[in-house]
Amino acid sequence: MTAIQAIDTGYTDHADYSGSMTPEPFIPPPHALLALTEAHRAIVEMLSLRLSSKALDKAPRGDGHPVMILPGFLGADGYNTRFRRYLTKLGYAVHGWGLGRNLGPREGVLEGLQERICSLSDRYGGPVSLVGHSLGGIFARELAREFPDRVRQVISLGSPFGEGRLTASYPSRLFMALNPIDELPVEERNLHVVPPVPTTAIYSRGDGVVNWQTTLQRDGHEFSESIEVRGSHCGMTLNPTVWFLVADRLAQEHGSWQPFQRRSWAGLLYPATQA
Repeated sequence: MTAIQAIDTGYTDHADYSGSMTPEPFIPPPHALLALTEAHRAIVEMLSLRLSSKALDKAPRGDGHPVMILPGFLGADGYNTRFRRYLTKLGYAVHGWGLGRNLGPREGVLEGLQERICSLSDRYGGPVSLVGHSLGGIFARELAREFPDRVRQVISLGSPFGEGRLTASYPSRLFMALNPIDELPVEERNLHVVPPVPTTAIYSRGDGVVNWQTTLQRDGHEFSESIEVRGSHCGMTLNPTVWFLVADRLAQEHGSWQPFQRRSWAGLLYPATQA
């Protein structure tokens, strides 16, 4: 099938692990204007953190349970330093993923994550909450799928786990060059399936890196939700409304998860929610 045919039919083909070809919805990448303004908008979001400090201080406090932050594609723990410090200030035992730059599920990465989730869970005597930006959110979902007893909840930030992601992301060609799809050590065709733990997908229609339609959860379960924020893709871990929202989700008691409630004021910051 040619690229033109894929656009005409609305589908593109990709190989599954049995070697056959399965139809994948064709979803284009974000509008070029969103992509061109990504960096500028991320800087504005970072600068707005200082103006939002008093509001962020009013976020609910944590109960001390462990939280691991997983960086996006080409990112590393350093990019999430301010975010981790904020969650630590709220009372969580916050950790990075500790595996250097995220270049995809290359040799040793999944094994390293498995060891880390087991180590943190054993160290703190309970399950770990996972917060993943972009590709980090996909890793978080797969960890929860493999170790549901060790994962308290998953929160993804602009993570393209939905069907159509192969054509909906600007960095997808680089990702596939580094990680050939027929060599991926995960069930790529099942990434859109919600993991068996409380799951929150945070997305933005202003995402200039991946199409937002691939970053929200469809056909979930009673403990899954999607919440829209305003902002860029690269600024997800620098966006004060995302920080407050993550704090709200993490503060729920273990075993008593409830979907996010949009109060009157919250509608301005979080335009849409869906279970």
